[in-house]
Amino acid sequence: MNQKNSLGLNSCFLDINDPIKLFKAWMNEAKKSEPNDPNALSLATADKNGTPSVRIVLLKDFDENGFTFYTNLESHKSTDIQNNPIGEMCFYWKSLKRQIRVFGLINRVPDEIANEYFSSRDYDSKIGAWASEQSKVLSNRKDLLERIKGFKKVYPETGKVPRPDNWSGWVLEPTMLEFWLEGSNRIHERLRYFKEQKKWVKKLFNP
Repeated sequence: MNQKNSLGLNSCFLDINDPIKLFKAWMNEAKKSEPNDPNALSLATADKNGTPSVRIVLLKDFDENGFTFYTNLESHKSTDIQNNPIGEMCFYWKSLKRQIRVFGLINRVPDEIANEYFSSRDYDSKIGAWASEQSKVLSNRKDLLERIKGFKKVYPETGKVPRPDNWSGWVLEPTMLEFWLEGSNRIHERLRYFKEQKKWVKKLFNP
């Protein structure tokens, strides 16, 4: 029989008031069971007219201040964020039958943090950031490969590839997190945390 926490939920929900700690616990479990990219998430944004877009990105860092990912600042997602800085992330781990939604405002990370992360990337990823004109029409795949070769000539040493000005990170500062566990007969378990006056409040929701 599954053990329960004080709210009558599966014990995997734990009994803590800090959703970031619960997120960390679930992420650590996902790292053990997911075969590929446990840090993959669906990122939903909307443009200035409210037209939605969603795509998969990789979470690169998280703490009490937010959830960070990196991208080209001229990409579709970045344009959306610059015009409408509200978004939502959704993590789904099929191996665990768990899902987490994270909603909040999105802001640029400081340059020093972006520089530090960029320097940790492997050489080919750094060159790719320079070569790819993300989200723009590509007339021929060969053109991209030639650009990659060209930037490898410009920056032949891995430790001396600077961060492009149009490449940085975004951090989603959460005001809501929802933790979801699949249940039999679609009687799923849902727990939401809301930030109210800088404190987290948790509430149960119907499946």
